[in-house]
Amino acid sequence: MTHCVLKRFYIHHLLRFLTKQEEIMFSCRVFVALSFMVTFLRTVSSCDNNCTNRPFFIPSRLVVKRGDSTTAACHLCSSCQDNNFMLEFPEGKQSRNGTVISWMSPKMTEWGRSVLCYYTNKNTNKTCCSELPVTVYKPPDSVTIGFANHSGQMYEARQYTLQCEVHNVGPARYVRVAFYRGSTLLERLPAKNSVKEASENVIYTLNVNASKEDDGVQYSCEAMLELGPEGPQKPPVMTSQTFTATVHYKPQLQEPSPPDQITVTQGDTLQMNCMAEGNPHPSYSWRFLPGSLPLSNSSVLIIKSAAFGNQGNYTCSVSNGVGTLTVNFNVVVKANIIPYIAIPIAVVLAVIIIIIIGGVFHWYRQSRSGQYNLRAVFHLNKPHVAVPITE
Repeated sequence: MTHCVLKRFYIHHLLRFLTKQEEIMFSCRVFVALSFMVTFLRTVSSCDNNCTNRPFFIPSRLVVKRGDSTTAACHLCSSCQDNNFMLEFPEGKQSRNGTVISWMSPKMTEWGRSVLCYYTNKNTNKTCCSELPVTVYKPPDSVTIGFANHSGQMYEARQYTLQCEVHNVGPARYVRVAFYRGSTLLERLPAKNSVKEASENVIYTLNVNASKEDDGVQYSCEAMLELGPEGPQKPPVMTSQTFTATVHYKPQLQEPSPPDQITVTQGDTLQMNCMAEGNPHPSYSWRFLPGSLPLSNSSVLIIKSAAFGNQGNYTCSVSNGVGTLTVNFNVVVKANIIPYIAIPIAVVLAVIIIIIIGGVFHWYRQSRSGQYNLRAVFHLNKPHVAVPITE
């Protein structure tokens, strides 16, 4: 450990001592603090950075949640136990057993503090030191998400900035944030380059381009404290509430574009469809060009019996305040040739039927004259006479 590190350690102790609110006179605190500082600066000035039997801590690094208890032990070499062996710590208590000094804090509240373990070699009057870094962390009170400098609905094809704010978390250099679109991860942002040893509010931003597919999508963000292998095996995570995006976009056809020409037979039903989706919900207006009055305000225009007068160009205007979509229809009405074919066929059939009926009637009259008269054959008007049989 360098002299600079040790000096920083003791100066931090001094400042903490000077600013701590205790029920003693300020002048007394200053006097005691200066005495404390002078004593330890002497120790620092004689610290041997190249000593071979340096004390060591188990564990070598502490990560503890603010307000939780923690413990560590400083170990001294067996041949060094007769030397002046000391432990300096921000808060808590210590106990010594041979070459081991155990330190325990029932409730860690100090930010950015370290535990210093050292001994002074009686023969060389040099001080050999080791430092135990202590990382005190605090999970966030809450995590919120929204848009930076924007509220209300969004518009398609515009860029917006998602903002995730992590409240009262520390240290900020361990906080990573992930943005989600529904259950899909958009991006995971690295931690801030902060050296502050305290809790603070941290803001992360992500630019997104709005599209119609984002309408109704739920956004959220997640804050995670990644504290390294000495930290919790399951890193502290807090997720924001979700908010639903409302995206306004101009009308778009739900069906494929109409063909260049729509052909309908005279008398058949003509139907044209320009149904579209959009947010807000669009309105419709049909016109028969050139320049007629609106025909309908429905998404579908129906003419039950097409006539030649219905032939021409139609436009459907779809609008919702964001934009207007115009769909053109070119209608051609063709003649219905079925009547022209059916009438001659009916006439021919009628003539054939007349001819057949006439022929049958004529045949009937001719054949009637050669038929037997049943009354004459059986002599129904005369009495019956028996005829003798000759043997």
